[in-house]
Amino acid sequence: MTEQSISRRQVLTIAAGVAGASVTGAAAVVGTSTPAKAAKVSQKIVKYQDTPKGEQSCETCVQFEAPSTCKTVDGTVAAQGWCTVYAKKPA
Repeated sequence: MTEQSISRRQVLTIAAGVAGASVTGAAAVVGTSTPAKAAKVSQKIVKYQDTPKGEQSCETCVQFEAPSTCKTVDGTVAAQGWCTVYAKKPA
């Protein structure tokens, strides 16, 4: 092992020490943090179009959030739009 190498055991030991160093501080951070938002994909990647594909349109998709956003696609989307992540809302 070279001087610059760190063993897996050393990494785990350091991580355990940091985690245990301030249980109160860690609890405060967890209690006040907000959940991380998942990154949205670009319209180009999901082949978004501002017209429906047959009976499928954003307004009938579970991902659509009226009036013009999507849970998974970045940017403004039209209610009459469509993309490859379309999933029909349950009846």
